[in-house]
Amino acid sequence: MPGTNLTRDEAATRAALLDVTSYTVELDLTTGEKTFGSTTTLEFSATTPGASTFADLVDAEIHEITLNGRSLDPAVVYSDSRIALDDLAESNTLVVKADCTYSHTGEGLHRFVDPVDDRVYLYSQFEVPDARRVFTTFEQPDLKSVFTFTVTAPEQWKVVSNSPTPEPEAAGEGTAVWRFAPTERMSTYITAIVAGEYHEVLDTYEGKYGTIPLGHYCRQSLVEFLDRDNLVETTKKSFEFFEEKFDFPYPFGKYDQLYVPEYNMGAMENAGCVTIRDEYLPRSRQPRSFYEFRTSIITHEMAHMWFGNLVTMQWWDDLWLNESFAEWACYWCEAEATEFTDAWTGFANARKQTGYRADQLPSTHPVAADNVDLHAVEVNFDMITYAKGASVLKQLVAWVGLDPFLAGLRQYFKDHAFGNATFDDLLAALETASGRELKGWAKEWLQTAGVNTLRPEFTLADDGTYASFSVVQTAAPEQPTLRRHRLGIGLYDLTDAGSLVRREYVEVDVEGADSALEELVGKAQPDLLLLNDEDHAYAKIRLDERSLATAVAHLSDLEDSLARALVWGAAWDMTRDAEMAATDFVRLVLANIGSETDSWGVTRIPASAAQAVATYSDPATRPALKREWEQGLLQLLVDAEPGSDHQLTFARQYAGAARSEEGLDRLAGLLDGSVTIQGLAVDQDLRWLLVGALAAGGRFTDAEIDAELERDSTIAGKEAAAAARVAQPTAEAKASGWAAILDPKTPNETSREMVLSIFRHGQDEVVAPYLGQYLEAAETLVDVLGFHKASVVLEYGFPKALASQETVATVDAWLEQTQAPAQALRYVREGRADVVRALAAQERDAQASRA
Repeated sequence: MPGTNLTRDEAATRAALLDVTSYTVELDLTTGEKTFGSTTTLEFSATTPGASTFADLVDAEIHEITLNGRSLDPAVVYSDSRIALDDLAESNTLVVKADCTYSHTGEGLHRFVDPVDDRVYLYSQFEVPDARRVFTTFEQPDLKSVFTFTVTAPEQWKVVSNSPTPEPEAAGEGTAVWRFAPTERMSTYITAIVAGEYHEVLDTYEGKYGTIPLGHYCRQSLVEFLDRDNLVETTKKSFEFFEEKFDFPYPFGKYDQLYVPEYNMGAMENAGCVTIRDEYLPRSRQPRSFYEFRTSIITHEMAHMWFGNLVTMQWWDDLWLNESFAEWACYWCEAEATEFTDAWTGFANARKQTGYRADQLPSTHPVAADNVDLHAVEVNFDMITYAKGASVLKQLVAWVGLDPFLAGLRQYFKDHAFGNATFDDLLAALETASGRELKGWAKEWLQTAGVNTLRPEFTLADDGTYASFSVVQTAAPEQPTLRRHRLGIGLYDLTDAGSLVRREYVEVDVEGADSALEELVGKAQPDLLLLNDEDHAYAKIRLDERSLATAVAHLSDLEDSLARALVWGAAWDMTRDAEMAATDFVRLVLANIGSETDSWGVTRIPASAAQAVATYSDPATRPALKREWEQGLLQLLVDAEPGSDHQLTFARQYAGAARSEEGLDRLAGLLDGSVTIQGLAVDQDLRWLLVGALAAGGRFTDAEIDAELERDSTIAGKEAAAAARVAQPTAEAKASGWAAILDPKTPNETSREMVLSIFRHGQDEVVAPYLGQYLEAAETLVDVLGFHKASVVLEYGFPKALASQETVATVDAWLEQTQAPAQALRYVREGRADVVRALAAQERDAQASRA
């Protein structure tokens, strides 16, 4: 629908014409299972009487439209998701009565029926442009207004919005009406309605500026998993931290956090009404990294209350700033105010790696993307927006200093409260506070794409000291920008006790292709020289020959977890870049992961090694490496401390790796109880992992999967069963699974679990037909499924297991003639790039095995 693709120019024209006084939105959630009633009264003024504009409303049956008392014919003025508004007055009143459609894609107003108890749960998701699926809007961030919601719903429901929840008024026949007070001024995309038979827990936070009511909500079937004490403590600590650091009172009165089903993302920062995917209320044991990430989500969304909600971007060009800032702030808060004091190590081991990967794909783009329309926003809303952006802000903080950075930020909040601003406004505040010129810095870091690689180059004097030392900076030819980096350099020595300890640390600025550093001349060469120590910079680093040998032999002896994360990251970068053999990386992991202490390192690094085995290893020697990986994981599992995170992680990884007959026998034994490992609880989540592994290994059929589903008929169980079915190495399983994935009726989260499971390595014969089917689907999938659901299929459904030159040639031929939309082309090109990278890594691994 072209009308849904609002352009930046159209938005600027409408913003110059209109000032939106208020929205009054009446929703009737009692009209049926497919649609709901939506009546919107919009009060707005126009700078040019007699001018024309349009309002937005998607997928609605409109019954009545009046503008300033004039009745407008929906058949004439409503087309392509827009309502044409002509002959505007200076002051205008628009009333639209319609029936809107519940979604099952996580967009607009999502409706979910819990299979455990048939209770109904609704929640809204409006970012980027989906408030217009629920009420009539001027759908752009710079037309802020106040919103008054009135909701009719079953009387036993809870109804939550941006304003405090009022006492419901009985309306007869089992229904009630909730009349919410007007909100603060905000953008349409952060308004919210959540309704259903939710469980409610209320608390309060007594803060620097007064009392903030707190609410936590979840489905009734998850009440036993709502770990209220932990969630409330995290929320209170985060409020205390941000109120102090931002020096501005929380702007939205109350703060509710609602754990909702079938959610497309981690969470959404609706003002005072945060929605969070309810998988973060786990029913089975999870490692520490899970709770560390959940904490980062809570702190991320809270940071948005100031940065994004109080002060909002003018247009989606600055979406990166919303997300990058919240991403940086959440780890800062975690490290300073919660139990996760090593949060920046976790960031380096996990989140930052996603930014490095995204920045080396053909879809890379500047952090500050040129979002000319909403389709461009969809394409550019990715890990460059989050992980790279946060890394760049971390570099900016190192560049100007934390205190000047905060001073500028506080002024920015005061100057633009409840309004809209641009990055230039923030930059001006930071320049004033820091006294540093930042426009040049911003240009090279925010308006160019790509990641630099930093390498040490040096000569040694006869006494083993550095006679000369420089940092060499390179960039990919297609993204050639060389940048200024604020960089830490650590010199680490092996002690007599066998530890690898930092002797000295220097912090320098490097710039250009070759930066000579007098600071290191005359210093004794260390056993390990670590560029980007403390991880201030966003750059790939390389280790010199001696340092690499030390890291390989003594990684476990490196005491500092952040330094280890940087070495792990360098080794993984080198593997992905075909500079280190996949087999060597796998052996590095097997030798050292058992003693890793960082929770994200323990979780994420074995997953990288599993990818190296399946994707980057030489196909000729891969069977042997698979056996080595399987046996190595088994040994790590056996040796792990009973009940530890290491044990749980190695059990999960072993389930994914075990494909030998003995390994599959062991998995079956763990499932039926004939095999036990001290301290390892085979709970429901682990049971499903074992069922999926046995299905992928050809041991389990639909019958065994159905039997497990009888034990666990929750929505999580249904999704896991769907994933297990498509994992089976049969043509029938793939065909029925692919058809369900492409079916618009399949719920979004079920489709996601299936597409993550269907095209597995080692199942080439049954996966091979789906390269062509994937490319055929890519032509129309965005229109058929909608962008969010289609993007998951397009990103994870590319059959990368078929890594061959033939695959590359087939994709290239398709790209030459396709008319697929830009959103689809992005993911196809990314899949091709991953295959090309895998082929290069495989050749490197083959060279190493021949050496």
